[in-house]
Amino acid sequence: MRDVMDELLRWWRAGATVGVGTVVGTWRSAPRQPGAAMLVGPGGEAVGSVSGGCVEGAVYELAQSVVADGVPRLQRYGVSDDDAYAVGLTCGGILDVFVEAVDRTTFPQLEDVAADVEAGRPVAVATVIEHPDPSRVGRRLVVRPEDPTVEGGRPPGPDPDGGDTAAAMGPHAPRPVVEGSLGSARADDAVADDARGLLAAGRTETLTYGPDGERRGEGMRVFVASYAPRPRMLVFGAIDFAAAVARQGHFLGYRVTVCDARPVFATRTRFPDADQVVVDWPHRYLAAERDAGRVDGRTVVCVLTHDPKFDVPVLEIALRLPQVGFVGAMGSRRTHEDRLERLREAGLSEDELARLSSPIGLDLGARTPEETAVSIAAEIVALRWGGRGERLAHREGPIHHHGAELASTSSSPPTPASAGGGDHPTNHPQ
Repeated sequence: MRDVMDELLRWWRAGATVGVGTVVGTWRSAPRQPGAAMLVGPGGEAVGSVSGGCVEGAVYELAQSVVADGVPRLQRYGVSDDDAYAVGLTCGGILDVFVEAVDRTTFPQLEDVAADVEAGRPVAVATVIEHPDPSRVGRRLVVRPEDPTVEGGRPPGPDPDGGDTAAAMGPHAPRPVVEGSLGSARADDAVADDARGLLAAGRTETLTYGPDGERRGEGMRVFVASYAPRPRMLVFGAIDFAAAVARQGHFLGYRVTVCDARPVFATRTRFPDADQVVVDWPHRYLAAERDAGRVDGRTVVCVLTHDPKFDVPVLEIALRLPQVGFVGAMGSRRTHEDRLERLREAGLSEDELARLSSPIGLDLGARTPEETAVSIAAEIVALRWGGRGERLAHREGPIHHHGAELASTSSSPPTPASAGGGDHPTNHPQ
C-alpha cells in the first residue's frame, strides 16, 4: 500500500471511490509480498501491482465489480495442474488478494494513516478479510504504539480546560492509540494487541482467530499491514568501502547513518547516499542510540574501520545489544582473529562472539568497494530471509525464502482453483 498511497489519498480527498486489491497471503514463488497493492481509480485507471503483471487483469475486473456492488471479496489466484495459464500466474505461486472499495466512508482514517507513514510514525492497519458474518468483512482497526506523544500520555480529544488537543496541535498532533472496530470489543482487544507486536517487529501478516477474536478458534482472518519506520543501517568507519555500503543500504530501503570520529572524513560530500553523517566515536554513538531506544531487531551494524581502537569498543556494545538484526565487521582473517582475541579480553562470551559476521560479506570474489558492498548486502539479505548464498541454477524447489522469523506463521494453503556466509579475503585490507 505504501507505494500507491499518494494516488489513493488524492482520489480519497476528492470524494471518489477506489477499488483496492491488496496481497494478503503468498505461497511458493509468488512474485509480490503481502502488502503489495493495486488501485483501480474512478476513471478506470490502474495503479500499482499485485503480481508483477501475472493476474492484474483479473484483479482489475474484480475491483470494478467490488466498486459497483460495495461487497469486498477475498480471491485466491494460483496455478492448477490442468490449466496452468488460467489466471496468468505462470511462476507457480499462489497468492490471496483482498479487494475492497475505499472512500471516505469505508476508510475515514486514511488521511491520518498517510500522515503517519509520511512522518515515519509507526502505525498498523488491521482489516477483516474473512468472517462467517459477511457484514464484518472489510471492518478495520488502526493501531498505534501505546505511548502517544502527548504530555501525560493522554491522546487527543477534549481536555479539562476546554478545547481539543488535536485541533490545537494541527497535523502534528498524536493520533488515538486505536481507531475503528472489527465488530466486538473482544476482537478489537485481541487484534490490537497482536498488531502492536507485528508493528514492533515491522512485520505484515494475516492472523487467524475465532469469529469473536478467540485466539484458539478459526473463522476470522485479519490482515495486519505494518507501516514502521525504515530499518536502520549503521555504518562505522568513513572509508571508501563505507560510501559503497551506504549506497547499497539506501537501495535496499534502509535509513543509513555513517559514523566516524574523524571530521575530515565524515562529511556529507563523501557520503551523499547516507541519510545521516555523524562525527563521533563509534562506541559512544552506538551506546547513545541504544539508550534512546533507536536500535531494534531490524537494525544492521556494519563495522568497516578494521582498526582495533575503533572496532573493539563499538563491537563490544553491538554484540551485547538485546536486539539487533546483523553485526558484521570488515577485515582479513588475521584481523578477525586478532579482533576476536581483543573482544575476549574485553569480557565477551563465546555466545556473544558468535553473533559477529566476520569477515563480513558473501564470497563473490569481490575486489572493488562497489563489489564488496554488493557482497555485504547479499549476506544481510540472505540472513534476513534464510538464504544460503548458492546459485539458484544449482538448486531445486522454491526460489523464495520466508525467513526463520516467519516459519511459525507460514502454512500450506488449500489447492487453489483456477479463478478467472563465506568471505572474500582479497578485498579485506589487513
